[in-house]
Amino acid sequence: MDRPLTAIELEAALDELLSASSSYRSVARLAAGLESLPRAQQERVLHWAGVAAQTYDEIGYQVVSLAPRAFALLDHAGFEAWVLAGLDTYDREGLRPAMALLRDLEAFCASHNGTPVARLADVEVRLTRFVHGLSGRPLAIRSGVAAWTDTETIFLPELLTLCADAEGNRTLYKAMAAMLWAQTRFGTFNADIEAAVSCWPDRSRALAWLALLEAVRLEARISAELPGLGAELGAQHAPWPEVLSPMLPRLRDKAASVIDSLACLPPLMADGAAPPVFPHACSLDPAAARRVRAERIERETQVLRNALGALQGQAAAGRKGRPEISAEPDPGHWEMAIRIDGEVLALPPEAQAAAQSLVQDLGEIPREALSPAGPGGWQPTDHTGAPELVNDSDGEWRYDEWDFHRQSYRRGWCHVYPQDVKPGDGDYVAQVRARYAPLIQQIRRRFEAMRGEDRLLARQPDGEEIDLDALVDAKCDRRSGAEPSPRLFCRRVRNQRSLAAMFMVDMSGSTKGWVNDAEREALVMLCEALETLGDAYAIYGFSGWTRTRCDIYRIKAFADRYDDTVRARIAGIEAKDYTRMGVAIRHLTRLLAERPERHRLLVTFSDGRPDDFGDEYRSQYGIDDTRRALLEALRCGIRPFCITLDREAREYLPHLYGAARYIVIDDVARLPYKVADIYRRLTR
Repeated sequence: MDRPLTAIELEAALDELLSASSSYRSVARLAAGLESLPRAQQERVLHWAGVAAQTYDEIGYQVVSLAPRAFALLDHAGFEAWVLAGLDTYDREGLRPAMALLRDLEAFCASHNGTPVARLADVEVRLTRFVHGLSGRPLAIRSGVAAWTDTETIFLPELLTLCADAEGNRTLYKAMAAMLWAQTRFGTFNADIEAAVSCWPDRSRALAWLALLEAVRLEARISAELPGLGAELGAQHAPWPEVLSPMLPRLRDKAASVIDSLACLPPLMADGAAPPVFPHACSLDPAAARRVRAERIERETQVLRNALGALQGQAAAGRKGRPEISAEPDPGHWEMAIRIDGEVLALPPEAQAAAQSLVQDLGEIPREALSPAGPGGWQPTDHTGAPELVNDSDGEWRYDEWDFHRQSYRRGWCHVYPQDVKPGDGDYVAQVRARYAPLIQQIRRRFEAMRGEDRLLARQPDGEEIDLDALVDAKCDRRSGAEPSPRLFCRRVRNQRSLAAMFMVDMSGSTKGWVNDAEREALVMLCEALETLGDAYAIYGFSGWTRTRCDIYRIKAFADRYDDTVRARIAGIEAKDYTRMGVAIRHLTRLLAERPERHRLLVTFSDGRPDDFGDEYRSQYGIDDTRRALLEALRCGIRPFCITLDREAREYLPHLYGAARYIVIDDVARLPYKVADIYRRLTR
């Protein structure tokens, strides 16, 4: 079993893998070059040659040709990283740069040391959840040349090879993410760093020393609030350099700020020495952080002013005067109380998040943010300027896509273009209401009952009723000599709903006709019901034509009211092109993940499997990419569910959604009758 493959066996395998190569070169020479390798290396070469050939046959040929020399310089993990680097370069820049990267093995080894690597793609989801679990603003994680943050996104290297093993490199990723989170949480950019370092001609050396000083301060702050994480960070590096010893007490003081780090900088710059390298200390880009921070402060200030204006209008009924506002900061549980004419009012969740963000950036709520805006309805912030936005004029977004051949992501592979659905017949919704009036009334009554339902909490220490089950158990415990539980009561509590639902509507060409009509009617009934219930909800359609044109159609955003504009968009839903589903899930997951509600639901209406024009997306590739996108949604705390009209869906939906997260409706005409009831059962 472990014997190396012979040249004849290798030639047969390579002939099958590379038969479509445009060069028509014989594989006999390649087989002879692989014959001397151990069996494990031979099998790894054949595997990755097949993966590369799926993308472009000439890359597969090149991988096999260079494999003996590659294995002389790299271990198995390094070989894999080398092939993936070539494929990623091909995705971004084309064939010639990819071939050049693969041929220059010495340069690759020099940059990656030939050590076992850790890839950001393998830990990105885990790191995102880790950072999300820490207090403060949510932070996205993206790949970059170095480790740094602009205060809204953490950028980390695509590969790490600084530690002796892959696990050590993965741990270093975590340490970097923690330190960059701490920069945003504990005020690294609350001072004008650009102005502070401008007095030294060697700006890069000043920023490097400042990053190290901040690493000392931030590690102390993390250790004070999260001792376990602080211990992990301390184990990641050697002792701090001797030159920092006089400064350590000041930097480790619980009241220390970035001002203290800047105050420690002059003697280090006067010495003329370069700072030692501590990888987890990361880099600083104060210009980028200052720009993003200023835009966020302006945006959050306006959100808070809008909310205060709406609250003042509601409470004061048009009376003039500035409301009395008190802020109560509490690390990790910061809340803001609003008093208007002695009445305490709650801020909307979006405004509460904006207030917390302002305190994190400025240490307090600025005076201008406490001045209510003029009259107008409350509108949450429009989330623009996120890292995926690459072209303001075209509104283009880029998302990764999972390649099951490579078992890794293709970076920035899919181009998403959000747009509004063109309005349709203004009388359409009224006609549907009239046609289904008895059913809509019945659905409304059911949803009104849900809104007023109470929950009965069992086994409580006190309450209005006796819990008979708990009483029987206590009697049994007493007779058996065990200590009976004092929790013998039931208590009723009002069912507080905190739920946001995103409805994702298939607008591919296959929905033309009956399916499209059924989707639109179902959405009308759903909106009528949800307006009664009061849940936050949004509706988007999706379609596209290859990875370069993935369209997302806004029907109703979370901030939109169910008004004539939204009704006209529902009427305008029509069949478009194809069904590249994974990227649509990723885009809508990002929108839904920004919601403050405790429970978030992503419901897909579709009539078939993932599909696209002219590539392999309709095969296992599309199924696996969609499944990976759904797993990413689950890790963000979002529950996905699918309502499908595809009678063959039972072959693939259990793999995508799991056995209990989908329903097949065989008769398209039944969709309008079913969808509201399905939502009711999902959210009870």
